[in-house]
Amino acid sequence: MDNLKDLLPDPLNLIGGRWIPAASAREMEVRSPVDGAVFAAIADSGPEDVDAAVRAARAAFDGGDWSKLTAAERGRLMLKLSARIADEAEALARLETRDNGKPLKQARADMLVTARYFEFYGGAADKVHGEVIPFLTGYNVEMHREPHGVTGHIIPWNYPAQMFARSLAPALAMGNATVLKPAEDACLTALRIAELAREVGFPDGAINVVTGRGEVAGKALSEHPGVDFLSFTGSPEVGVMIQVAAAKNFIGCTLELGGKSPQIVFADADLEAAYPVIVNAIIQNGGQTCSAGSRILIERPIYDQVMAELARRFGEIVCSDSSDENAVLGPLISARQKQRVERYIEEADAPLVARGTIAGNAPEGGYYVPAALFGPCDPTSRIAQEEVFGPVLCAIPFDDEAEAIRIANDTEYGLVTGLWTRDGSRQQRVSKAMRCGQVFINGYGAGGGVELPFGGVRKSGHGREKGFEALHEFSRIKTIVNNHG
Repeated sequence: MDNLKDLLPDPLNLIGGRWIPAASAREMEVRSPVDGAVFAAIADSGPEDVDAAVRAARAAFDGGDWSKLTAAERGRLMLKLSARIADEAEALARLETRDNGKPLKQARADMLVTARYFEFYGGAADKVHGEVIPFLTGYNVEMHREPHGVTGHIIPWNYPAQMFARSLAPALAMGNATVLKPAEDACLTALRIAELAREVGFPDGAINVVTGRGEVAGKALSEHPGVDFLSFTGSPEVGVMIQVAAAKNFIGCTLELGGKSPQIVFADADLEAAYPVIVNAIIQNGGQTCSAGSRILIERPIYDQVMAELARRFGEIVCSDSSDENAVLGPLISARQKQRVERYIEEADAPLVARGTIAGNAPEGGYYVPAALFGPCDPTSRIAQEEVFGPVLCAIPFDDEAEAIRIANDTEYGLVTGLWTRDGSRQQRVSKAMRCGQVFINGYGAGGGVELPFGGVRKSGHGREKGFEALHEFSRIKTIVNNHG
């Protein structure tokens, strides 16, 4: 972690193809979750910086070089960027680990997924076609998909590089010009990838990045009248504010706001296959994942058996320095997040079955919280209903399929469900009964799942990211009716 100096960005914003300081010249310290030490700085931007970025994006979209590229040319640029990300994957991974705290092995996987986003959408850029609609005699009717114009993107700190790509790649593929506000807690890889995009030839103004506080720069971007569409990933509370801001400007938005996702384990499940997946689904990224499998519903005949094995595995989880090649659980993002998760653990009204440990050589000052397994939990309790966003798993027994479905659906969220059973009929029944955006049968997650539409219902948000559905979100339909006689 000592050779990152050359990768650390200056505290600047990318606006109109140039790196410039915040208009106020203010900067913000960047602390590493690994040891709590300040190691970099970013621009502390305000509304004037956001306005400059939106105007630069507008110029790029309205007659600028970006607007003149064909879909195939946009795709080629994105493929070039994908290749550059892959070339710099190791350095980017080390920067992400230092900035975000995630284990190095996971950061490496994240960079491959980041490159894959630009590869997938680069290949898709010229494959979004319109339609001809049969109509009255003497008429020709065409349906065209067009970019919105200037799209605003507010992304979280848990996957800075992946979220940069997940949000921007489909917008760029459709021809939108973009303004990104990354999270102030972790955004250094997003800034570095923006520079790579500039180096491979993205026209000025196609990608603009403004750093700063959510309540200042993020608010300014969400409320800016020059933005034509918004994409936000973060908390439900902020999602409400984003949606209100979008409504005031009569524009659309996609919201991905979190979850309390269940994994349902029936007595006929292949438990040996399930155990490592269940554990990884809650400790990946320190549990700081919207789709974390934070509830496990276990059919009562196997409850004790499953809990005994999970307790053994949780007891072996070591929270350690993320730069260690063998680390599986690193620190949480900030002192504030550490305190929040520890409060949930302390106030949980359920038996604490097992806890992991903190490595003796974990740097002092880091934000380390050992993994925790609770159960049996009341399905209506706070720890079973609220998104902890940490390595905390809540176990709930159930008696039959109907009860499992009721408990799984009985939260304010609806993002992902994991289903473990060999019964094909049950797989179909339960999958269809789940009120959520994704169901994984005998698995959980899909290595980034770039091709798989992703999003939720209820408090998990609306709209879809990933796959071709994201291209549809970042475009609008125009119908042309020609009365040719």
